Amino acid sequence: MDWLAPVVLKLTQVGPWAPVLFTLIYIVAAVTLAPAFFLTVAAGAMFGVWRGSAIVFIAASLGASVVYALGSRLAKLTWMQRVTRDPRVAAVQAAIRSESLWIMFLLRLSPLVPYNILNYALALSGVRYVDFLIALIGMIPAIIMYTYYGKVVGDVAALAAGVSPPRGPEYYALLAAGLIAIIASTTMITRAARRAMERQQQRS
Repeated sequence: MDWLAPVVLKLTQVGPWAPVLFTLIYIVAAVTLAPAFFLTVAAGAMFGVWRGSAIVFIAASLGASVVYALGSRLAKLTWMQRVTRDPRVAAVQAAIRSESLWIMFLLRLSPLVPYNILNYALALSGVRYVDFLIALIGMIPAIIMYTYYGKVVGDVAALAAGVSPPRGPEYYALLAAGLIAIIASTTMITRAARRAMERQQQRS
């Protein structure tokens, strides 16, 4: 937030270029693990709910795609290959790949899993890019809710100063849905990983 908040405040002064610059900042935030939550809420204050949601979704999708491209290169590093040779890690990766689209959608649906960390975790797991991209649809409910909160606050400077957006019933409903999604995705990964390990043991 130390560098992010002042930069976002500057966006309120650049006129029609604000959406383009916002998108570039979001991509940088995705790569550097900066807090995307703040950007999403700020988009609501700057652009309104629906326009802000569309801008955030495009920016988040581009940011996730850049991370995916980086992750595919990181996976080829020697130290990363040593990690993935571990049977337990390999089993989890196989589990995610086998049911990747549905698992990734559930993970994206949950606001409990940070967007930035999830980008890298999925990119390094070796899932198909098409599935990775389609699963981003799961972010839409949270994006709309957070941009709405930003619209309610209506002041980027206040958000940058640390004013918390109001949290109504919809926030807790999404949180509950996210918790259910986490439990479901974790259960699916566990079962698929167990099957993968059993197959591996049978081969050896």
